[in-house]
Amino acid sequence: MATPAPILSQVTADRVAAALRAQAQDAQALDAARWIGAGLVRPECVLATARGDVFTADWRGGVAHLLPDGSQRLYLGQPLDGEPLKPNGIALCRDGSFLLTHLGAEQGGVFRLHRDGRTEPFLRQVDGVDLPPTNYVVEDAHGRTWITVSTRLAPRALGYRKTCNDGFVVMVDAKGARIVADGLGYTNECALDPSGQWLYVNETFTRRLSRFAVRSDGSLGPKQVVTEFGAGTFPDGLAFDVQGDVWVVSIVSNRVIRVARDGSQTLWLEDAEATHLDWVEQAYQANEMGRPHLDGVKSRVLKNISSLAFAGPDLRSGILGCLLDESLPVLNMPVAGHPPAHWNY
Repeated sequence: MATPAPILSQVTADRVAAALRAQAQDAQALDAARWIGAGLVRPECVLATARGDVFTADWRGGVAHLLPDGSQRLYLGQPLDGEPLKPNGIALCRDGSFLLTHLGAEQGGVFRLHRDGRTEPFLRQVDGVDLPPTNYVVEDAHGRTWITVSTRLAPRALGYRKTCNDGFVVMVDAKGARIVADGLGYTNECALDPSGQWLYVNETFTRRLSRFAVRSDGSLGPKQVVTEFGAGTFPDGLAFDVQGDVWVVSIVSNRVIRVARDGSQTLWLEDAEATHLDWVEQAYQANEMGRPHLDGVKSRVLKNISSLAFAGPDLRSGILGCLLDESLPVLNMPVAGHPPAHWNY
């Protein structure tokens, strides 16, 4: 007599059903996606405004501007010591200029780019030391500028480790620039929450979303870990919704995760090939992760997403920055975003 097939336990059946629902949700979201822009080069960071303008960092050496009518412009900065600017993070300023973080091979810093191409240093040193390759910049509603440096190690790929602990945050105000948080695990995007009382920071390779209380003088309180992420998640970009929850974007796995204020996580989207993700995870656990694991992402549609900007008249569209695409995917979001400080610029 043939051996009867084993009956799935209820727990296993529930997990299978949950996985199938998740796959259906991912497919539905991706099938509804549309793309904007063309010919973009490493559009890592993306910003949107109430007028319908979209801006993204571009490794041709400046900022790409996607206008509401579908046309496109490129604002190129002046090379730095013969090397084109490599903007990783960008911030839109009230006067229409941009702040760019330079992610050079050896040099960093923050520069102001005007739309006519004029380029001026904004910050080259902090506490008397040259800035290493610099990751991200954002202005808040009080006119303060927040800057992140992921690691002091060279090359930066040496920071793709669980043990990374040399990232830091710089704050610039009327009193000048100073390091306000240090010892972070590959500091990536940061943002003030809608209350303005907390600075949230993604620590990519220690897989944490952390936050700091912001004091009246701009200094920060002790670090609080909001949540820690599991296998395959490498948090990069973040954005807040109108309910005060954080939407975190993971490189490599193309995941978008909603993190509630109590730290609980909801995986909203994933687009990754399981075998490739396992390969990356094995390298990460063995402290062998490098550029090939970031540059060779395998997926169905998304090409190594890195940031999220809520957009549209109702802030219900999500535009995803990415490392490996020439266009920007736009998804329908299940909740409206909180307007960033530059929303009405």
